[in-house]
Amino acid sequence: MAASSLDRAKQAVRTQVWDALTAAHAVHDASVHGRIPHFKGAEEAATRLAALPAWRRASFVKAVPDKAQLPVRVRALEEGKTVYMAVPKLAAQKPFYLLDPAALTVPPAEAAVGRTAAAIAPTVEVDALRPLDLIVLGSVAVNRDGARVGKGAGYSDIEFALLTEAGLVSPETIVVTTVHALQVTDTPVPTAGHDVSVDLIVTPDETLVCTGSHRPSGIDWAVLAAEKIAEIPALAARRPA
Repeated sequence: MAASSLDRAKQAVRTQVWDALTAAHAVHDASVHGRIPHFKGAEEAATRLAALPAWRRASFVKAVPDKAQLPVRVRALEEGKTVYMAVPKLAAQKPFYLLDPAALTVPPAEAAVGRTAAAIAPTVEVDALRPLDLIVLGSVAVNRDGARVGKGAGYSDIEFALLTEAGLVSPETIVVTTVHALQVTDTPVPTAGHDVSVDLIVTPDETLVCTGSHRPSGIDWAVLAAEKIAEIPALAARRPA
């Protein structure tokens, strides 16, 4: 599928899910279009995730900064897990906030909020992260095979590629997304080779184990525009000569 056709197909899936969530009054956002949905039931999904063996084993977690995953980040910090969260658009030489529960100066419920983390948390370079046990992604739509789409900016996939090339993602690293049940779609989710799929989908009511997990082996330079590379210092530093 050509890039433009793939983008259109992904957007059609996003729109279908955004419309379904809106019709069901299943989100807290006034307008969910263009966003990772802040879905109702996010706290229950976080509680369900926290009961899983993969969560209990995890000490180092990389999590998205979206509102829907705030309860996950809070729970991680409350349980003594180290949380890494990306700087917006990865637009810094040190592109991850380090939330160390032993060093927090505010309660976990405050520290896990993106704007608070930006004010209190040190930033670290990619190579300063510890190997990751769990990666928590936000999604607009995901199917039962684990194929997912975000809101379209592509930063989660770039983060994953950077972390993989740095040796921080192993076959034992679990990739999970927390979503509303309406975000789990039976519609085929189109993907490209650089797209990350998930191992687990957690909704407020069930946990789905995905069988079609796909992980890129590193950065796919061929699909990255020069402008995008220039905007992300960690990418620019790794660009092949």
